[in-house]
Amino acid sequence: MNNRVSQINSITEAFISAFGHLGKADLNWSPDAEAWSIARNIDHLIVINSTYFPIFEAIKSGNFREPFMGRFGFWVNWTGSFILKFVQPERKQKIKTMPLWEPRTGNIDADILQKFADHQRVLGKYMEELSDNRTVIASPASKYMVYSLDKALDIIIAHERRHLEQARDVLQMLKSTKSV
Repeated sequence: MNNRVSQINSITEAFISAFGHLGKADLNWSPDAEAWSIARNIDHLIVINSTYFPIFEAIKSGNFREPFMGRFGFWVNWTGSFILKFVQPERKQKIKTMPLWEPRTGNIDADILQKFADHQRVLGKYMEELSDNRTVIASPASKYMVYSLDKALDIIIAHERRHLEQARDVLQMLKSTKSV
Protein backbone atom coordinates (compact mmCIF):
# COMPACT_ATOMS: atom_id res chain seq x y z
CA MET A 1 0.00 0.00 0.00
CA ASN A 2 1.44 3.37 -0.90
CA ASN A 3 1.94 6.27 1.49
CA ARG A 4 -1.00 8.30 0.17
CA VAL A 5 -3.41 5.42 0.63
CA SER A 6 -2.13 4.99 4.19
CA GLN A 7 -2.73 8.69 4.81
CA ILE A 8 -6.28 8.49 3.43
CA ASN A 9 -6.98 5.46 5.63
CA SER A 10 -5.58 7.30 8.64
CA ILE A 11 -7.72 10.37 7.96
CA THR A 12 -10.82 8.20 7.56
CA GLU A 13 -10.12 6.47 10.88
CA ALA A 14 -9.57 9.85 12.56
CA PHE A 15 -12.96 11.13 11.34
CA ILE A 16 -14.75 7.99 12.49
CA SER A 17 -12.94 7.96 15.84
CA ALA A 18 -13.61 11.65 16.53
CA PHE A 19 -17.21 11.86 15.32
CA GLY A 20 -18.60 8.31 15.04
CA HIS A 21 -20.30 8.53 18.43
CA LEU A 22 -22.30 11.65 17.50
CA GLY A 23 -25.93 11.65 16.51
CA LYS A 24 -27.52 13.62 13.69
CA ALA A 25 -28.22 16.71 15.82
CA ASP A 26 -24.63 16.98 17.05
CA LEU A 27 -23.17 16.29 13.59
CA ASN A 28 -25.29 19.15 12.23
CA TRP A 29 -24.67 21.57 15.11
CA SER A 30 -22.95 24.79 14.14
CA PRO A 31 -21.81 27.67 16.36
CA ASP A 32 -23.36 30.21 13.97
CA ALA A 33 -24.97 30.55 10.56
CA GLU A 34 -21.63 31.18 8.81
CA ALA A 35 -19.73 28.23 10.28
CA TRP A 36 -19.95 24.73 8.88
CA SER A 37 -21.09 21.87 11.06
CA ILE A 38 -19.10 18.65 11.32
CA ALA A 39 -21.47 17.05 8.81
CA ARG A 40 -21.03 19.91 6.33
CA ASN A 41 -17.22 19.65 6.61
CA ILE A 42 -17.47 15.95 5.79
CA ASP A 43 -19.97 16.49 2.98
CA HIS A 44 -17.71 19.17 1.49
CA LEU A 45 -14.86 16.66 1.27
CA ILE A 46 -17.06 14.16 -0.54
CA VAL A 47 -18.28 16.87 -2.93
CA ILE A 48 -14.86 18.31 -3.75
CA ASN A 49 -13.03 15.00 -4.07
CA SER A 50 -15.77 13.59 -6.30
CA THR A 51 -15.21 16.38 -8.82
CA TYR A 52 -11.75 14.88 -9.43
CA PHE A 53 -13.09 11.38 -10.17
CA PRO A 54 -13.96 12.05 -13.86
CA ILE A 55 -10.41 13.36 -14.36
CA PHE A 56 -8.98 10.25 -12.70
CA GLU A 57 -11.16 8.02 -14.88
CA ALA A 58 -10.09 9.82 -18.06
CA ILE A 59 -6.41 9.37 -17.12
CA LYS A 60 -6.93 5.69 -16.34
CA SER A 61 -8.76 5.07 -19.62
CA GLY A 62 -6.22 6.97 -21.73
CA ASN A 63 -8.81 9.55 -22.82
CA PHE A 64 -7.35 12.47 -20.88
CA ARG A 65 -6.16 15.58 -22.67
CA GLU A 66 -3.73 17.81 -20.81
CA PRO A 67 -4.97 21.38 -20.39
CA PHE A 68 -3.40 24.11 -22.52
CA MET A 69 -2.08 25.89 -19.42
CA GLY A 70 -0.26 22.67 -18.54
CA ARG A 71 2.35 23.55 -21.17
CA PHE A 72 3.76 26.26 -18.92
CA GLY A 73 5.88 24.45 -16.36
CA PHE A 74 6.48 27.51 -14.21
CA TRP A 75 2.71 28.06 -13.95
CA VAL A 76 2.05 24.39 -13.18
CA ASN A 77 4.64 24.39 -10.39
CA TRP A 78 3.60 27.74 -8.94
CA THR A 79 -0.13 26.98 -8.96
CA GLY A 80 0.27 23.55 -7.38
CA SER A 81 2.63 24.82 -4.68
CA PHE A 82 0.39 27.82 -3.95
CA ILE A 83 -2.76 25.73 -3.54
CA LEU A 84 -0.99 23.09 -1.46
CA LYS A 85 0.34 25.78 0.87
CA PHE A 86 -3.10 27.39 1.08
CA VAL A 87 -4.93 24.22 2.18
CA GLN A 88 -2.53 23.16 4.92
CA PRO A 89 -4.32 22.22 8.16
CA GLU A 90 -2.32 24.62 10.32
CA ARG A 91 -3.45 27.66 8.32
CA LYS A 92 -6.22 29.30 10.31
CA GLN A 93 -7.18 31.81 7.63
CA LYS A 94 -10.72 31.17 6.40
CA ILE A 95 -11.06 30.32 2.73
CA LYS A 96 -14.28 30.78 0.80
CA THR A 97 -14.95 27.66 -1.25
CA MET A 98 -15.97 27.69 -4.89
CA PRO A 99 -19.74 27.34 -5.47
CA LEU A 100 -19.05 24.02 -7.21
CA TRP A 101 -17.69 22.63 -3.94
CA GLU A 102 -20.28 23.92 -1.46
CA PRO A 103 -21.64 21.23 0.86
CA ARG A 104 -25.34 20.61 1.09
CA THR A 105 -27.41 22.96 3.20
CA GLY A 106 -29.82 21.87 5.87
CA ASN A 107 -29.51 18.80 8.03
CA ILE A 108 -27.36 16.00 6.72
CA ASP A 109 -28.18 12.43 7.69
CA ALA A 110 -26.15 10.74 10.43
CA ASP A 111 -24.91 8.17 7.89
CA ILE A 112 -22.55 10.84 6.49
CA LEU A 113 -19.59 9.13 8.19
CA GLN A 114 -20.40 5.82 6.46
CA LYS A 115 -20.76 7.66 3.14
CA PHE A 116 -17.41 9.31 3.83
CA ALA A 117 -15.74 5.95 4.60
CA ASP A 118 -17.16 4.50 1.36
CA HIS A 119 -16.00 7.56 -0.55
CA GLN A 120 -12.52 7.30 0.97
CA ARG A 121 -12.20 3.69 -0.21
CA VAL A 122 -12.86 4.85 -3.78
CA LEU A 123 -10.44 7.76 -3.38
CA GLY A 124 -7.78 5.44 -1.95
CA LYS A 125 -8.13 3.10 -4.93
CA TYR A 126 -7.60 6.01 -7.32
CA MET A 127 -4.57 7.10 -5.33
CA GLU A 128 -3.15 3.60 -5.48
CA GLU A 129 -3.66 3.40 -9.24
CA LEU A 130 -2.51 6.91 -10.10
CA SER A 131 0.36 7.66 -7.71
CA ASP A 132 3.63 8.87 -9.22
CA ASN A 133 1.82 10.09 -12.31
CA ARG A 134 3.32 13.25 -13.81
CA THR A 135 0.22 14.13 -15.82
CA VAL A 136 -0.80 17.79 -15.54
CA ILE A 137 -4.48 18.37 -14.78
CA ALA A 138 -6.68 21.41 -14.40
CA SER A 139 -8.64 21.93 -11.23
CA PRO A 140 -12.29 20.95 -11.64
CA ALA A 141 -13.05 24.54 -10.57
CA SER A 142 -10.91 26.41 -13.12
CA LYS A 143 -9.00 25.53 -16.26
CA TYR A 144 -6.37 28.10 -15.25
CA MET A 145 -5.47 26.34 -12.00
CA VAL A 146 -3.19 23.58 -13.27
CA TYR A 147 -0.91 21.26 -11.36
CA SER A 148 0.55 17.79 -11.59
CA LEU A 149 -1.66 14.87 -10.67
CA ASP A 150 0.85 14.03 -7.95
CA LYS A 151 0.42 17.54 -6.50
CA ALA A 152 -3.39 17.19 -6.77
CA LEU A 153 -3.27 14.05 -4.64
CA ASP A 154 -1.15 15.87 -2.05
CA ILE A 155 -3.60 18.80 -2.11
CA ILE A 156 -6.53 16.44 -1.51
CA ILE A 157 -4.81 14.90 1.52
CA ALA A 158 -3.83 18.26 3.03
CA HIS A 159 -7.34 19.59 2.41
CA GLU A 160 -8.87 16.60 4.20
CA ARG A 161 -6.59 17.19 7.17
CA ARG A 162 -7.60 20.85 7.22
CA HIS A 163 -11.28 19.95 7.42
CA LEU A 164 -10.62 17.29 10.05
CA GLU A 165 -9.12 20.04 12.20
CA GLN A 166 -12.05 22.38 11.46
CA ALA A 167 -14.52 19.65 12.41
CA ARG A 168 -12.58 18.97 15.63
CA ASP A 169 -12.81 22.70 16.44
CA VAL A 170 -16.59 22.55 15.96
CA LEU A 171 -16.75 19.52 18.27
CA GLN A 172 -14.84 21.44 20.96
CA MET A 173 -17.31 24.34 20.65
CA LEU A 174 -20.21 21.90 20.84
CA LYS A 175 -18.80 20.32 24.00
CA SER A 176 -18.34 23.72 25.60
CA THR A 177 -22.02 24.59 25.02
CA LYS A 178 -23.15 21.33 26.61
CA SER A 179 -21.03 21.77 29.74
CA VAL A 180 -22.65 25.11 30.58
